[in-house]
Amino acid sequence: MTVSRETRYETDAIVIGAGPVGLFAVFEFGMLRLSCHVVDALEVIGGQLTALYPEKPIYDIPGFPRILAADLVERLAEQAEPFHPHYHMGVKVDSLLRLPDGRWEVGLSNGRGLVAPVVVIAAGAGAFGPNRPPLPDLHRYEEGKSVLYLVQRREDLRDKRVVIAGGGDSAVDWAISLADMAARVMVVHRRPKFRAAPESEARLKAMAEQGVVDLVIPYQLQSLEGENGRLTAVEVATVEGQIRRLPADVLLPFFGLASDLGPIAQWGLAMSGPLITVEPSTLATNLQGIFAIGDVASYPGKLKLILQGFSEAAMAAQAAFPVARPDQALHFEHSTTSGVPA
Repeated sequence: MTVSRETRYETDAIVIGAGPVGLFAVFEFGMLRLSCHVVDALEVIGGQLTALYPEKPIYDIPGFPRILAADLVERLAEQAEPFHPHYHMGVKVDSLLRLPDGRWEVGLSNGRGLVAPVVVIAAGAGAFGPNRPPLPDLHRYEEGKSVLYLVQRREDLRDKRVVIAGGGDSAVDWAISLADMAARVMVVHRRPKFRAAPESEARLKAMAEQGVVDLVIPYQLQSLEGENGRLTAVEVATVEGQIRRLPADVLLPFFGLASDLGPIAQWGLAMSGPLITVEPSTLATNLQGIFAIGDVASYPGKLKLILQGFSEAAMAAQAAFPVARPDQALHFEHSTTSGVPA
């Protein structure tokens, strides 16, 4: 029997994950005239490209010697748009049910349900969110937009006093990126050694020597100061208890992301650790009609590259067609001859 849902949508394929691979899957399904509904726990499309480094260049996308992550997401959304995908953003999947007719019903955390013969899991490492620092009244400053876990537009931080906490690639890259436009950039880290790419670390330290950025080392976040959700200062402390006050308008805590497949891990899928085991020629899982592509898919020789995820999206769409259209024959065509279906 079906689950009682506020609203149930019927479609050809349910794509779980609106990252680059999920977006390209919409295009590949669309080229086969199959409709898609897309689900993602983030409020915006793009997955980690949007959440972590929207303005970071990517160099291994065919045809683009260099493209910013945010621009790649925009191009992929544009490519998918002719097929009118329905996006369900800011919600999580919470259940999976096999219906008597063989289709799948995916329940969403907002009370809605999606029904389709095909489910494509393109969830990367799963739904993810930021690791939040244990600071008093943190939520007030999050609501006041003074504490941000991702930067969608550099311009929003122009002339701001920005404190960046963390020692990984995101912290270092954003410190370098914002140095020429923020009023001041202060990087708080518990030790002199960073976990970023060596070239980036060297560049950051050179900028610090030139006085372009401040390296606040060895300190950790202690508390926040401000009123009505508006930050005025960040207090940091050493392990010995020495306190330092940093005047600030914005805090960017980059302590990584906590990822979790959530209920998906309980669906009876064959797993290899936190990853889903698939047949490499079709990206099919052990459950009929369910496929996995992108970083979440595991098979011998797998490379965790966006471009390999694109190939997997195309292969999964071809393999999924007879599941979605069992009464139709699929005749493979190149896009140069078929064009984009109207």
